[in-house]
Amino acid sequence: MIRRRLWSAGVCAGLALCALHATAQERVTLERAVDLPGELRRALAVGRPLVVMVSLDGCPFCRDVRDAHLGPLRDTQGQPVVQLDMRSTRAVTALDGTSTTHGALTRSLGASVAPVVLFIGPGGREVAPRLSGYMADFYSAYLDDRMAVALRAIKN
Repeated sequence: MIRRRLWSAGVCAGLALCALHATAQERVTLERAVDLPGELRRALAVGRPLVVMVSLDGCPFCRDVRDAHLGPLRDTQGQPVVQLDMRSTRAVTALDGTSTTHGALTRSLGASVAPVVLFIGPGGREVAPRLSGYMADFYSAYLDDRMAVALRAIKN
């Protein structure tokens, strides 16, 4: 009886730790875009493109891209990354300096699916092909390839 209680307590503690770990993993957040020209200037000042993720609230693919790819890229390599929310009415300054909302800006960028990752360089131009959608098995390779293209483009 005591052995069973100890085993049950151990299992419960293990499950609780797993739940805490999973919760921590889900808390990866990216800064919401506020001033894209300023964010781009700061990115270029450190020799990096600005990575802009277009996301949709509640999208599991968006969460995977944030948690497994863009959050670690930001945290380990110092890559500037911001997020636009497709349906948000949050104010943002667009790359051309106009005031708009996250939702209106994503529509004007032609982002109609989520997630979409854009690589922005000098002049507010996309300097690598955008990543649209999510392919779990190959996403890291696609992201690495796009980052290499974007880095070459801003260094030239």
